[in-house]
Amino acid sequence: MKKMFFSALLMLASFSLYAADVTGTWYGVLKVQGIQLRIVFHISRNGAVYTTTMDSPDQGAKGIPVTTTVFTDPVLKLEVPSARIEYEGTLGNDAITGTFKQGGLSVPMNLGRNASEEPKKLVRPQDPVKPYAYLSEEVSFKNEEAGITLAGTLTLPEKSGPFPAAVLISGSGPQNRDGEVLGHRPFLVLADHLTKNGIAVLRFDDRGTAASGGNFATATSQDFATDVTAAVNYLKTRKEIDKKKIGLIGHSEGGMIAPMVAVRSKDIHFIVLAAGPGLRGDKMLLLQQQLIGKSAGASAADLARTEADNAKIFDMVQRTMDEEKLKKNIADYIRNTEDPYKDKPAEMSEEEYVSVTVNRIVNPWMLYMLRYDPASVLEKVKCPVLAINGSNDLQVAPKENLDAIRAALAKGGNKKVFIEELPGLNHLLQESPTGSPSEYKVIEQTMSPVALNAMVNWIQEQVKK
Repeated sequence: MKKMFFSALLMLASFSLYAADVTGTWYGVLKVQGIQLRIVFHISRNGAVYTTTMDSPDQGAKGIPVTTTVFTDPVLKLEVPSARIEYEGTLGNDAITGTFKQGGLSVPMNLGRNASEEPKKLVRPQDPVKPYAYLSEEVSFKNEEAGITLAGTLTLPEKSGPFPAAVLISGSGPQNRDGEVLGHRPFLVLADHLTKNGIAVLRFDDRGTAASGGNFATATSQDFATDVTAAVNYLKTRKEIDKKKIGLIGHSEGGMIAPMVAVRSKDIHFIVLAAGPGLRGDKMLLLQQQLIGKSAGASAADLARTEADNAKIFDMVQRTMDEEKLKKNIADYIRNTEDPYKDKPAEMSEEEYVSVTVNRIVNPWMLYMLRYDPASVLEKVKCPVLAINGSNDLQVAPKENLDAIRAALAKGGNKKVFIEELPGLNHLLQESPTGSPSEYKVIEQTMSPVALNAMVNWIQEQVKK
């Protein structure tokens, strides 16, 4: 569920007085599990100081300052500790040969000065084109509980209000208000469709992302729920909004957050769970690993070993609340598994590899996700609920998670529920051949009209009642 994103602070770095020229724009392509992400570094120098900014065009991220730039001819080192990103490469003849690291990921990534090395930009035919057939306003609002200001866009139908409204809640990983990923802008497309059909929409940048304040890296789903509550409170101040008809639409992790907000507030008129989890986090992730691994061609033996190892580690997470003890237990387990360093990058020591692997699990967001059981909150939801998922979703397995959502809502006595598995759609609700994440980018469709209409039609029914 997690996808890659970059954030940083600017710092100074030293360089050799007679170093070769590493300044300028460098283009690279990060290739991970069949997905390609364009990465662009802009390196400049002022006297003895190097500074660098980074773009990730496929994720809509531009001009991000890199924390540390060190060039000791011919080696270039770039670091963004807050995002656990490192790049190290060797400058040659107008090319840099190097390695990109983030968390436990370590993959080769070479840089060149030729922009033609970028993959062909795919067409996104569903992206709305200005001028829009509705009003669009840049807004900001305060999360008083967290002491941060969030920024977003409010779209309003042009006819007279007050209008029913929906707050869009993003999935895991820092995302901007458009939910931008791999060149797609699903929240822009969804907001466009909803607003054209008479429903106002507020979508906002996740905390610590784009124009929103706060720190994303230290936050959990519970923290993000307070951001959504702040968004709802803001909508209640707008005269154009029908305060009794405000709902939530959450995708993926957002489908876990929406029920949290709904049980804390009587102001939520409806919630939509789009590819949202119903299983406890550890069980959901075990299924995800199996489905994606199988689609990538992993052998039955490798899948079985991965499942057994992860199940053991996830069980430790459930049983051990002391984080230092948990880190030690997981580290000891990794060292004692069969061939524990099989996937270790050559330049990383064994202890560094173990430490990186442990920290990918023992961090606030992951621990919360692994331990959280959506059923405990879904049982308390009383407002109408629409839960949809694609039959080809390999990240949030449709049958198991929709069944768990259905059972939890039924246990709580909520009968205002509609649950549907949409044939042929993947985790992003695109029409897809297999559902593999490697298809997300190459599919030109951003969101299936079947999914868009399922949400609009159901919401319209709720707000008419």
